[in-house]
Amino acid sequence: MKQTPGNRLSSLDILRGLTLFLLVFFQPVLRTLCRAIDSPFINDHILYHFSHETWVGFRFWDMIMPMFLFMCGITIPFSLSKYAGRTKDAHLKIFRRFVILFILGMVVQGNLLGLDWKNIYFYSNTLQAIACGYAIAALAQLHLSDKGRLVLVAALAIIYWIPMTFMGDFTTSGNFAEMVDRTVLGRFRDGVYWDEAGQWHYGEHYYYTWIWSSLTFGVTGLLGSIAGNLIKHTQDRFKTARTLSFIGLGLLAAGGLWSLQMPIIKPIWTSSMALWAGGFSYLALSLFYYVVDCKGYSYGLNWLKYYGMNSIVAYLIGNVISFKSVSNSLFHGFEQYLGGFYPTLITFSNVLILFFILRHLYRQGKFYKI
Repeated sequence: MKQTPGNRLSSLDILRGLTLFLLVFFQPVLRTLCRAIDSPFINDHILYHFSHETWVGFRFWDMIMPMFLFMCGITIPFSLSKYAGRTKDAHLKIFRRFVILFILGMVVQGNLLGLDWKNIYFYSNTLQAIACGYAIAALAQLHLSDKGRLVLVAALAIIYWIPMTFMGDFTTSGNFAEMVDRTVLGRFRDGVYWDEAGQWHYGEHYYYTWIWSSLTFGVTGLLGSIAGNLIKHTQDRFKTARTLSFIGLGLLAAGGLWSLQMPIIKPIWTSSMALWAGGFSYLALSLFYYVVDCKGYSYGLNWLKYYGMNSIVAYLIGNVISFKSVSNSLFHGFEQYLGGFYPTLITFSNVLILFFILRHLYRQGKFYKI
């Protein structure tokens, strides 16, 4: 659907753009470059932070998915404000967006387009996590007060925590969220593989959980909507920036303290992780809000809006469509000279094509949303 920019929050567009740029441009190029250099120092101290923590712990790259969900929550108070007095229409919008995001998540995952029922998994993608977090936060925006949303954040985090603490442990195979996914999804759980006899088995190295973790996806979405309400209803922008930073520090403290009992584990989205990531999200938002919306400084940053204002296009093309055949056709002659650095050139040219597509859409004033 085409839309015009309208009265948008520039800091959010730029922050969202930076997150997407890191995901679909910078990290793919960096990974191929680091593999070509093959330096222990670079791999251990730079590339390390551009990959996910296997289990307990938190790296820079673990912020990408929570940041997406958080920013989706920020937009909720603005997008639903036009439905004042039209609750039924608002419900239809929420339901439609939930369904579309869920289906697109299956497309991005890749196996839906393969048309192979053995490799169809129902719930296993960032867009689907965003769909669930969005639905919870959006319904709360419609039906709860500011205080009610705060209570819901605490309730979801505690409800998640209870069986995780008393009906399992925090190991990869013994946690309650893993048990729920295996019980409910069964063979439609991501990571399942088939043997030569036609029997399916759970993958030994797939640790992500989705169903029970939807509660804490909701926590992240709600934290974003609370930030969005604060920005929308507070006239003093400088005061808003300070408040956002204070909330961020408080969430970091709460997540860090809770991690002493419930570890910060991104693959199962523990309550401590949701608060910890929420703290960093608030701090990042406060910084960009202060610099861009309070001080009016955006020099050298506006190109990030190419990604931020067409985020769904950037994410889908970046994860579904490859232009590497075009790149190989144009640059195959350089392989003999570049050697191990040739994949870096191909990856760079691939993501550069996406950049120019987004730039063209931006300059044409074409922006798409769900």
